[in-house]
Amino acid sequence: MSDIAIQASNVTMKYRLATEKVDSLKHFFIKKLRKEIQYEDFYALQDVSFSVRKGEVFGIIGMNGAGKSTLLKIIAGVLKPTSGTVVRRGSIAPLIELGAGFNGELTGAENIILNGMLLGYSKKFIKDKFDEIVEFSELGKFIHTPLKNYSSGMKARLGFSIATVVQPDILIVDEVLAVGDVKFKEKSERKIRSMMEGGTTVLFVSHSLGQVEQICDNVLWLERGCVKEIGAPKDVITQFTCSLT
Repeated sequence: MSDIAIQASNVTMKYRLATEKVDSLKHFFIKKLRKEIQYEDFYALQDVSFSVRKGEVFGIIGMNGAGKSTLLKIIAGVLKPTSGTVVRRGSIAPLIELGAGFNGELTGAENIILNGMLLGYSKKFIKDKFDEIVEFSELGKFIHTPLKNYSSGMKARLGFSIATVVQPDILIVDEVLAVGDVKFKEKSERKIRSMMEGGTTVLFVSHSLGQVEQICDNVLWLERGCVKEIGAPKDVITQFTCSLT
């Protein structure tokens, strides 16, 4: 087990959804007090189990709503599963919803400190790496502008620059490079590739099946929250593609 970076065992995420539409918050509370609201269980994930070896690039594919992003958030520690366990060995850099912890009223510079500490870095470490983060983000003088004036691409660039300032043991990538200009996208891809070559374990979600087949060692196919198949990229992608026809 010493060569295993991530071990997911029977991971289940269940939500309770109201079965009827309530027009207002007032009516919701009235119905709730009268116990008139009916609920049904929705499983975003159900009994998902897999392991990822250290240094492996592990792809996750599936249709929208299959549970891919939910699974990544559980592995990153953002969400807690309803049941099951995830064991992670090493530091994690989650490139999921970049800048989710940003404060729009604060400047980019202030958000570097805030977001870096949320990712578990010390204040001293972030200050030491501050210039490196700003340089990679290419935000220049805008770093002292309140984040509420940033475009979505600028926020993504800043979030990526903070999350990748160190070489993590585990890198989680969830379609984050779809936002931003072409030049920065290519620069970010080079950064991720250098991390892969440095031995970082990578969990990779992408709608580009060609990209998944090219860079991944193994692939997990999720369907409606359940594991459909795990195996060699070409085999799993072929089966997934055939299921769409």
